[in-house]
Amino acid sequence: MITATSDNNLALAGKFADAAREMGHEADIVNLAELDFPMFTVARSKELDVVPGMAELKAAMSSADSWMVIAPEYNGSMPPTLNNAVAWLSTQWKDFRALFNSRKVGLATHSGGGGEHVIMAMRQMFSYLGCNVLGRKLASNKDKEANPETIEDMLNQLAN
Repeated sequence: MITATSDNNLALAGKFADAAREMGHEADIVNLAELDFPMFTVARSKELDVVPGMAELKAAMSSADSWMVIAPEYNGSMPPTLNNAVAWLSTQWKDFRALFNSRKVGLATHSGGGGEHVIMAMRQMFSYLGCNVLGRKLASNKDKEANPETIEDMLNQLAN
């Protein structure tokens, strides 16, 4: 489970992780907001191996069979923490898709505005990077709780 912020989206990542464990799967949560990576720039692009925490993130993501990415809508798109982390993780110029190709990815959000824009932005980015993004997504907010059946179905799709 990769979450781009704390609070509601971290709690949603916890729901996914708990459900995955109850289903007999391994599940870890990576909170990108806690990692506090420096802003990616082309000038820094060769620093991937010296950015604190980046090697651990890359190893964790490489070893996972699939990812559940959970992020709030931010100005009609993704939060900067997610975009920045993906920019750092796609710095292998000869094959910038290496980490992403054929990886199953589920998308979810807890957003005040409904979250459809962040889901579309994440779907576009992860698809472009070569991921197999699930058609089903989860969008929740203060008036719409995360549907446990959707969580279970998405986890089943990611596990198979």
